[in-house]
Amino acid sequence: MATWQDFTDEAPELAAAVRARIEAHRHHVLATLRKDGSPRVSGTEARLHGPDLTVGSMWQAVKARDLQRDGRYALHANPGDGSMEGGDAKVAGRAVEVTDERELAAYQAATQPPPGPFHAFRLELDEVVLTEVVGGDRLLIRTWRPGQGVTAVERR
Repeated sequence: MATWQDFTDEAPELAAAVRARIEAHRHHVLATLRKDGSPRVSGTEARLHGPDLTVGSMWQAVKARDLQRDGRYALHANPGDGSMEGGDAKVAGRAVEVTDERELAAYQAATQPPPGPFHAFRLELDEVVLTEVVGGDRLLIRTWRPGQGVTAVERR
């Protein structure tokens, strides 16, 4: 698993493009796994905090309980107006709950979580994908995996 900082160090151009997609909108879609293994999708706010991509949750929300039980996730950045301007970004890996009180206090100060108790998760990265329309008729799909660099595939 890798941190957002690891991703930025290994693939700075792709990391900047994906970061722009994440920061372009406040709300994104998070996929988690239910107890029975079926997928659950939830709205979420993703933020970069220090070296990490993070998500927060209201206390005991189902997405938080999903991530506590099985940290596997996929995050789809809000694609915006549908124009594909800047590409379509997806991140997948494992979420790790932040439980250290100092880390939680720093997270709270930086991200304005909901009032009252909350959960915060650091999103470790297994894969990052950015799909873009190029030349009006081709898809450029760039994929990064830790230690493997960026691969690019073009499709018509």
